Amino acid sequence: MLESFTAETLARIQFAFTVSFHIIFPAFSIGLASYLAVLNGLWLKTNDKTYLFLFNYWKKIFAVAFGMGVVSGIVMSYQFGTNWSVFADKTGPILGPLMAYEVLSAFFLEAGFLGIALFGRERVGNKLHMFAVCMVAFGTLMSATWILSVNSWMQTPVGYNINEVGQFVPEDWWQIVFNPSFPYRLVHMVVAAFLTTALVVGAVGALHLLRRKTDVAARRMFSMAMGMLIIAAPLQIVVGDFHGLNTLEHQPAKVMAMEGHYDSHPDGAPLILFGIPNPEEKRVDYAIQIPKVSSLILKHDLNAPLAGLDTIPDEDEPPVAIVFWSFRIMISLGFAMLGLAVWSFWRRIRGKLYDDDWLKRAAIVMGPMGFVAVLAGWVTTEVGRQPFTVYGLLRTSDSLAPIDAPAVAVSLIAFIIVYFFVFGAGTYYILRLMNKLPATSGVDMNDGPIRTAQKQIIDTTNTDHKSDSQGENRGI
Repeated sequence: MLESFTAETLARIQFAFTVSFHIIFPAFSIGLASYLAVLNGLWLKTNDKTYLFLFNYWKKIFAVAFGMGVVSGIVMSYQFGTNWSVFADKTGPILGPLMAYEVLSAFFLEAGFLGIALFGRERVGNKLHMFAVCMVAFGTLMSATWILSVNSWMQTPVGYNINEVGQFVPEDWWQIVFNPSFPYRLVHMVVAAFLTTALVVGAVGALHLLRRKTDVAARRMFSMAMGMLIIAAPLQIVVGDFHGLNTLEHQPAKVMAMEGHYDSHPDGAPLILFGIPNPEEKRVDYAIQIPKVSSLILKHDLNAPLAGLDTIPDEDEPPVAIVFWSFRIMISLGFAMLGLAVWSFWRRIRGKLYDDDWLKRAAIVMGPMGFVAVLAGWVTTEVGRQPFTVYGLLRTSDSLAPIDAPAVAVSLIAFIIVYFFVFGAGTYYILRLMNKLPATSGVDMNDGPIRTAQKQIIDTTNTDHKSDSQGENRGI
């Protein structure tokens, strides 16, 4: 079946497959690390052990997701040398140091404090443990910052020069790191990570509330998740609008593909809601569209002219159908998240947040949709950049290593088999953990963390409850 594919096509499929597996784990761990920091801080501030039990519950899930993210990231990075060595050689003077900064300043920070955050509370005390949890959360955000800087430079390259052997060499590191698309893409990705985490936490809380409506821990996580959704969902729509305007300025062909604009519109472009892109005839068949609204969104003027793909050489056009549909999947899910947020807010102000079973069912259905939206967004971004690896400067066809198609096909099949077994098992284990209710038996809500110069009174007669609490504190 793979014999008809070229080495370039197979290498692109392999990279798309591995990066798709990888991105779902950082998208979850970035938001979950910050959620753990909030839970731990609230436990120390309020002495409410519900927060402690939620922290212990989610830290196990975070540890598994973090580990799978690290492993999948290592596998993905090796392909720069095996399948894309020309790209690695030409961009190495710029991308190499940026990737090294990510490892030194972010990954080492995460890995260095991870053990303390997961297992060190009783050994280092609450203050240092809280510091470690914050450092892990900060490390995940720093890691996202460097990776988004690398990818954004590939989208909007600045601050470089090209030497005599055709390599991109740095001229201005400030321009390289803080390239034109970087701020928009960083905020867009971080908010997406928070949304993804909120949806997962909300789905788990809703699941347990459907089983046991009065459970304190399930109520708390559901309330916190819906609260984050109220903030993050509308914020993401605003951030996405700014990101789109930036993309129109620097990568107009990508926006043309997203909008399905094969033709230029000198007096206002329509917003195509749905349709079937027809690349042979250069049109969108069966289009359902609203006149002039695309110009209103992109130019804030109903009659503003918008150029189409007819102004772009055919060899420079991105694959329109993929970008067109992935963009609509992302946008549709974004508005679905907004709808869930508005629904939960309405039930909250009426004092019936925990009583609406249909809201809980909707939250469960939306649980994995954050991952789908993240994948759709990255497909839009990366496929929309084609046919370039460094936009407008280095073509994908010129970035490939001198490899044969059969070699790439064998490694691709091996990746698919190993990934589905290894990461399938890891995902199954995470779902098993989520299916369990946070243990809250024997919790005295007036108990608080042990503080310096403070003695905690322990009821030595209640040995069962004492052992349960200690086990949860150790994350057992």
